[in-house]
Amino acid sequence: MKTAICYYSVHHGNTRKVVEAMAEGTDTDLIDLKNQPSPELEVYDCIGFASGIYGFDLHPSVTACMQNALPRGKKVFFVYTYGAKPGIAVKTFRKLSEQQGATVLGEYGCKGYDTFGPFKLVGGLAKGHPTEDELKQGRDFFLDCLKKI
Repeated sequence: MKTAICYYSVHHGNTRKVVEAMAEGTDTDLIDLKNQPSPELEVYDCIGFASGIYGFDLHPSVTACMQNALPRGKKVFFVYTYGAKPGIAVKTFRKLSEQQGATVLGEYGCKGYDTFGPFKLVGGLAKGHPTEDELKQGRDFFLDCLKKI
């Protein structure tokens, strides 16, 4: 069973921290969409998609990857980090998965330090996040997804 997590992480690296914690000690390929915007995903049995929330939705690179590179019928899961609220990200993940006939194994979201736009003026939101406990919860979620395959 081959597993990959496609992610896009900007600003403080919140999403990167979560997916690195998830993949630690497993044979999971982490695909940074900044460096590889159109990955070949056919060889994977299970594919995670991870994004920070930008303007209440996914980063456009993650949306484009799901639309253009997700093979039909794969097992998928979602990961997201946010400063205040997750917004419509989960709806976007589910809609794109449904369009590709994917089986959704689950989703994990947690707060991430956010200094985007006006939040910078007040020192940011969700300082200290993701916490060690949130990283552990993310890892537990990921291991549960692997058991479902």
